[in-house]
This record gives sequence, C-alpha cells and structure tokens, in this order.
Amino acid sequence: MRILAFSDMHLSRRHAAAIVEASQEADLVIGAGDFCNMREGLDDAMHLLDGLQAPCVAVPGNCESDDELRTAALPGMTVLHGEATEVAGLTLFGLGYGVPVTPFGAWSCDLTEDTAAEMLAQCDVADILILHSPPKGLADVTSTGHSVGSTAIHDAIIRIQPKLALCGHIHDCWGVRGQIGQTVVVNLGPTVNWFDVTPS
Repeated sequence: MRILAFSDMHLSRRHAAAIVEASQEADLVIGAGDFCNMREGLDDAMHLLDGLQAPCVAVPGNCESDDELRTAALPGMTVLHGEATEVAGLTLFGLGYGVPVTPFGAWSCDLTEDTAAEMLAQCDVADILILHSPPKGLADVTSTGHSVGSTAIHDAIIRIQPKLALCGHIHDCWGVRGQIGQTVVVNLGPTVNWFDVTPS
C-alpha cells in the first residue's frame, strides 16, 4: 500500500495544496494531528484538504480535540484516538494529543503519561502507529535542546513493534527519522512523505 503521511499542517495553504495534489497517487493518506492553530480554524483546515483523492486516517494534535476533529472530519476520513482501524489488511492504531502535558496552557489538548499508557494498552498489534507526539529520545528535541517526547509512546513502540510509528508535534524535528527495535519512527512535518507498507 502506498501511503502519503503528514503532520502539523497548521492551516498552511501551500502544504495542503501539495498534499491534495500528491494524494492522487496514494492508496491512503495519514494525518498526524495539528491541522489548525490553537483550537481555531479546523473547518478551514478541512476545507483545504477537501480534494483528497484517497481515504484518510487522522489523529488529533494538541491544536484540536478528538471531538472537534470528528465533527469537522471530511467524508472518507477516519479519526482515531485510542482506537484501531483496518485498511486493506493493515492495522492502524492512533493516539493524538500532546504527551506529556505541554506548557502551552488551557487551549492545548494534552494527555499525561499515565493516561496515554492506559490508552496505548488497548493496542496489542499494529502495522502502523499514528501518533501526534514523538517517543522519548527520538525526533523529540526542541530548539532549546530539551527532549520532550513521551515515555508511554516509547514503551508502546517497544512492546508492539509496528512497522512504522508516525508522529509530529515537535517542529524542530520535522523530517527526523530513526528506529526503535524493528520500528521505523518518523517525525513527519507538513510536507509530503511517502511510505510503502504491506500487511503483516
């Protein structure tokens, strides 16, 4: 399956246009959160993606809640937050929000490590983990040099060992990729990212 994936679009018309155009060649589109800004403009963000030519599976970022994303979602878009879905034989499990809790204040949709761990415990097997936040220690370093990823996500990747763990959230690490065990981890960013994945 040919998968187009992105994160952190943040209402960027330029990036949305490139994603929509590229979707003509995709079997599946994955959106790893932060479609809008600070809980505002989500309908506008969905309008920018309205021309997607493939089914889309998305998780909420810390800039939109799961309820907000489910309400605004385009036809053909599946929203995951502590849930799994299957697409053409691939199992995808999604967990959105900022993990751990961010310093951004009341508007930010965040989870504690304990809550994230409880939600991730619902997943035993997955080909792809769709996350907003990166795992602790990989693709999670801010411009000030702090590692701010999630230990719960890191532990879940070790336990589940999906083929891919796709994330975003930390803008300073867009495009960074690495490996945890057999799992390829990628901090996507708002550009077009391609992956070819076959079911287990």
